[in-house]
Order: sequence, then C-alpha cells, then structure tokens
Amino acid sequence: MLTRHGLMNARTRAVRQRIWFRALSHVERSIVDLTIRCVERIRSRVLARIVTTIVTKILTRLTPRFLETAMRVGRDLADEISDIAREWGNMSASRWRHDFDFMRYLGVRAINQG
Repeated sequence: MLTRHGLMNARTRAVRQRIWFRALSHVERSIVDLTIRCVERIRSRVLARIVTTIVTKILTRLTPRFLETAMRVGRDLADEISDIAREWGNMSASRWRHDFDFMRYLGVRAINQG
C-alpha cells in the first residue's frame, strides 16, 4: 500500500464511493495527492506513518459499507435459495438462511456480477 500504485488504488476507491471529500480533510487529501505525484515508494518512516493513518481512515469507511450491502443482498438470496432447496427435498437447507458466511459469499458474488 505504501507505493504510488497502492495509493492511487485507495484514492480511486475513495472517490468512487464518495468518501474522499467526506472522510478526509483538505490537508490529508493534499498529502496523499503529493505523495502520489512525488514518490514511487515511501521510504520515510514519518511519511509512511502519516499516509498509513490516512489510508486506514479511508479503508475503515469503505469496508463496512461494502460488507453491509453484501450482507443485505446475501440475506435475501440465502432465503430464496434455502426455500428452493427445501422444496426440492433438502431439509438441511433451512440452516443456510442463518449462515453468515453463505450470506456474505452470495452478496459479494451478486455485487461483483451486477
């Protein structure tokens, strides 16, 4: 993450999710922009610590939103799939609607396909 490419990816994701301006101050955005322009790989410990806190701030805002959406979509899909499988005679399928890993899998898959 402490490379130009990693920072560009984090910045792009933050801008697309409309977090770039909400979560970061003008100074924090400027630090990331200048680092992208001037440094290929961060070697300074001070700059690395500052950029790491900024990127962590971005990622903590991105992750819950994505997982919340995935779980909401996945919960509905798990209910539907569980009902269909039970109609076909699979009685253990009723547990699928309560399996968080299954819900997350279905949600992430549906979001990435959509």
